[in-house]
Amino acid sequence: MSVMKMTKGFCLALAASACLASAPSALAETITVTDLAGRTVEVEKDPSAIVLGEGRMIYTLALLDRENPFERVVGWKNDMILYDPDAWRKYEEKFPEATDIQRLGSPYSDEWNLEAVISSGTEVVFMNLGNLLKAQESGIIEKLEGAGVATVFVDFRQDPTQNTVPSIQLLGRILDERDNADAFTDYYNAQMKRIYAAVDGIPAEDRPVVFIERAAGYNPNKCCGTFGSANLGRLVELAGGRNWGSQKFPGFGGNVSLEAVFADDPAVIIGTGANWAEANPETTAVLFGYEASKDGVQERLGALAEREGWSELQAVKTGRFHSIYHQFYNSPYHFVAMQAFAKWLHPELFEDLDPEATMAELHQRFLPIDYSGVFWASLNKGS
Repeated sequence: MSVMKMTKGFCLALAASACLASAPSALAETITVTDLAGRTVEVEKDPSAIVLGEGRMIYTLALLDRENPFERVVGWKNDMILYDPDAWRKYEEKFPEATDIQRLGSPYSDEWNLEAVISSGTEVVFMNLGNLLKAQESGIIEKLEGAGVATVFVDFRQDPTQNTVPSIQLLGRILDERDNADAFTDYYNAQMKRIYAAVDGIPAEDRPVVFIERAAGYNPNKCCGTFGSANLGRLVELAGGRNWGSQKFPGFGGNVSLEAVFADDPAVIIGTGANWAEANPETTAVLFGYEASKDGVQERLGALAEREGWSELQAVKTGRFHSIYHQFYNSPYHFVAMQAFAKWLHPELFEDLDPEATMAELHQRFLPIDYSGVFWASLNKGS
């Protein structure tokens, strides 16, 4: 028996102990990177076995490993399967081998199968910056390091407008896909700049107050969650609006009373939705995604506008009641959402802006799946 096999067998037996993982290949190149948590990490370049701490990281991986974004993935969390089943089926159809990837649960809970991570020969685990504290408190970083597995934090949710480009560049370097990373970040920057230059001169009094109802209708008996000055709230501000939640929360966001929303009567309302019906059959959310239809979206958007008291709000009366794909909040595609916001908030200023064309171009140029479905909508007048 070879030394490699003996080492690997020893590690499998000890699994989550402080044992080092099997000796790396002599051909492997180790690089030193700084992740989005500011940590200095040594990681194998061009790893063949990675684990995703969140399944929706596939949105990003698909931009880089375009031929097959699942080829390196040996384990992941099943959140995309549960909360974005349209996207999952789209990828599953194109890459049927993805169904065999181990579903490991949450890295920050006792359910996570650390032994499976190690026995799969995992070289690096990618995690979300927003879960840094959970990772530290759970001790998972140290457990992985003790087994010779690197952890790298990226961010598309906490501060997406600042951290998307460095996250993509970091992943491109680790995965040895720097050309694809450069191509996408150039495109991303160009699309964001289409908004920045135009809104700079808009005076405060011409910037409408916007209320974002986070996961509108996900729980039919609960309202309302919203964003503070981060994430989609920040995108509203960059698109020329005044985010209502920024006046209420210093951070990411939180819950507010329906009475507070009604009292302020914001000029524009934007809900978020996704196909949550499979995970939560009782949801009344707008089921945006690759399988959504315009008629189905309008039916659900109209039902949200008809909730008790909502029809009296100026946003509903003036046709400024909108909804958008929730998963934009946690993906590098959020520039499309920002363009939709800009178009809704300042239609005359952005008359030539076409978010639909941008979304189609994103898929055509950078993604391995075709564009279909519905990802945002405005309530039809007279609905």
